[in-house]
Amino acid sequence: QVQLVESGGGLVQAGGSLIVSCAASGRTFSPFAMGWFRRAPGKEREFVAAIRWSAGITYYADSVKGRFTISRDNAKNTVYLQMNSLKPEDTAIYYCAARASITLATIGRVSTYDYWGQGTQVTVSS
Repeated sequence: QVQLVESGGGLVQAGGSLIVSCAASGRTFSPFAMGWFRRAPGKEREFVAAIRWSAGITYYADSVKGRFTISRDNAKNTVYLQMNSLKPEDTAIYYCAARASITLATIGRVSTYDYWGQGTQVTVSS
């Protein structure tokens, strides 16, 4: 019954910024972690960033460290990804994901997550 809905994607020039959001809905929602993944044209889905919901501990792919920031609003069941200094190689469909289980797992693996949104397109032009 958990649904994740992304929003905020769009077209931006290289060096610009965007913020994408993911709102979770359901009868009750208390994820262990939420994350952002992306799928660039012709490439496999890859990890971008994640946050442990209660502790607020964040994780980032090396390719986005220092440029992207993940955050959450627990009261709104919403996770955000602030993207700065965007590059053409950041062009991708961005997906949010949620993990329900507290069982130890690798936070950057696709298989770690139980629920997925439909994705939002981010295009960075040069």
